[in-house]
Amino acid sequence: MTEADRTDHVRVVTERRGHVLLMRLDRPEKRNAADFSMLQQLSTAYGELDSDPDLRVGLVHAAGDHFTAGLDLADIGPRITETGIDYVDDEGINPWQVSGRSLSKPVVMAVQGICLTLGIELMLASDIVVAANSTRFGQLEVSRGILPFGGATLRFPRAVGWGNAMRWILTGDMFDAAEALRIGLVQEVVPNGIQFDRALELAERVAAQAPLAVQAALANARIAVRSGDAAAEAELQPALVRLAASDDARIGLEAFATRTTARFTGH
Repeated sequence: MTEADRTDHVRVVTERRGHVLLMRLDRPEKRNAADFSMLQQLSTAYGELDSDPDLRVGLVHAAGDHFTAGLDLADIGPRITETGIDYVDDEGINPWQVSGRSLSKPVVMAVQGICLTLGIELMLASDIVVAANSTRFGQLEVSRGILPFGGATLRFPRAVGWGNAMRWILTGDMFDAAEALRIGLVQEVVPNGIQFDRALELAERVAAQAPLAVQAALANARIAVRSGDAAAEAELQPALVRLAASDDARIGLEAFATRTTARFTGH
């Protein structure tokens, strides 16, 4: 990425809410279509989430009536070179998790309105998704002469089954929140307008758990997906030993014994 690629347009607004990092897509006048600035700023926000020990969970949401209309091809198209497109700084993390280092912390998402292409792929790269009942989804790339390049070809079939994924990837058809819930693409559907509140409730619930344990569970599940069950099984006992020696394990055991609420420190 060159200095010429950088812009001063604010496309992603971050806010700390306790141990949760809120990341708001903020281009509502364009239905939050992702231009280069948005891609770069979201990767920077993911890098902040990963590197700050006080942050335990990310929550991605969007301003306006729509989550995202997908890529702003007019802005992105000319930036695609023979090696693809580079929008991740040294300190950033690819939010779609198809290149670079992996995010070590969970991400919750709240979606509404139109959620197209890279919006679905961002959901597939996250961990818990709450959708407003107004949401309409579309994996439209084949209708534009390209393929999904943000992970849908990998994760969509894994998440919802081959036939369900191909039904939507290969046709480019739109589908609603009820169908997304039926196939398991989202975890909850709520009345329009409360999707952020519900997502924040879930994010804060995750953030209240022992952060080292949350990250270890997440990491082991990802090993199983990416490297197979045997690789994940081999890491279970070593991870347990590390966690058992932590302050959080002591705090958790004390809370269990005294029937009080654990206040974990992340140490």
